Amino acid sequence: MTPVTEAWVRIEGWLRRHPPASIDVLARPAAQESITAAEAELGLLFPAELAESLRRHDGLTEWANILPEATPLSVAGIVEHRQMRMDIAPDVDGFARHGAESEPWWHERWLPFGDGDCGLQVIDLRPGPGFASVGWAPTSNPADFSDAWPSLGAYLTTVADALETGGAVGVWCPHLTIDGVLWWSPGEATELNGEPLRPAPQG
Repeated sequence: MTPVTEAWVRIEGWLRRHPPASIDVLARPAAQESITAAEAELGLLFPAELAESLRRHDGLTEWANILPEATPLSVAGIVEHRQMRMDIAPDVDGFARHGAESEPWWHERWLPFGDGDCGLQVIDLRPGPGFASVGWAPTSNPADFSDAWPSLGAYLTTVADALETGGAVGVWCPHLTIDGVLWWSPGEATELNGEPLRPAPQG
């Protein structure tokens, strides 16, 4: 199996073993026809790992804290969020870099993968050594690839590792809510909205 598929198999297996209610929010696979249509609409080919992930799960059926940094988007959500950024960027000087080492607010060759509280998790399709890396495009600040994941497969593999071994994904660690639902919080978190959180079981 490829890293993306192997990681999803491991994530799905952990969800079935521990908080089985959480696995129900994983959407069914995206049809290749919908991916192809999205590529044509956006004028961008989806990188192989993104297409593979979408063919596993076309986002979620409802909002859930399944992945630690952002909620994975469906094909339709990718198109919607990318078009929204492309529409807004010209009005906020969003394509311009303001410094030799800085990133713009948005770039034509970024594809959203996840929608987070403060911005979008994006895959970089610019040619070069950072191609297909996964960085962050905040809502109100320039994008940040300083701690980018080298690939979507690397990110999802780290998520699977954290679930199985009790590790972390950046600052985020897996927990279970009082209802037994997966929830990612900083490692020291012990409650959510006044209710207890407990470290997620390993294995």
